[in-house]
Amino acid sequence: MLRALVLACLAVSLAVPSLAQMNRPMEPKGPGPGMGPGPGMGMCDRCAKDGRGDMMGDMMGMCLKNADKLGLSDDQMNKITPIHQELQKKMIRAKADLEIARIELKEIMAVKDFDLEKASAQVRKIEDIKTNKHLEMLKSMKEVRSILTEEQFKKMKKMMPMMMEQKSRPGKMMKKK
Repeated sequence: MLRALVLACLAVSLAVPSLAQMNRPMEPKGPGPGMGPGPGMGMCDRCAKDGRGDMMGDMMGMCLKNADKLGLSDDQMNKITPIHQELQKKMIRAKADLEIARIELKEIMAVKDFDLEKASAQVRKIEDIKTNKHLEMLKSMKEVRSILTEEQFKKMKKMMPMMMEQKSRPGKMMKKK
């Protein structure tokens, strides 16, 4: 009986670290649909992860950094800059809210017989924060795209894969073909 109890305690103690990781999304492995910049310039899970640059924010920042290559006017720059800055603020707030919500979920689950309803509500809160974050990015992207001309948008789409490649490997020069 004592041996069974010790084995049960050992099994539980080994399982706890893996349970602590349950509220973190799994990292997508390798290239696949929705991964990286593509013709639609959407957003993949990997790019949208907290703590990393998101493609939508990067698109605005890269538009501003490459204003001369895109042919942005001063008026366009004056319209895009505050949108980009506001999005940056919202993303920082969302990241902080998300981290706090995750800590709160850990607190709820810290007791042996945790309240499943509270945990479920907290998981929904975490997903709501993520959803709202993505919707804010989409709204900002739509607003910036409406400022660009069709020609500027086409140039940006061509530039994005190259810029994202350079960003992923800082300090390395890309070879021209």
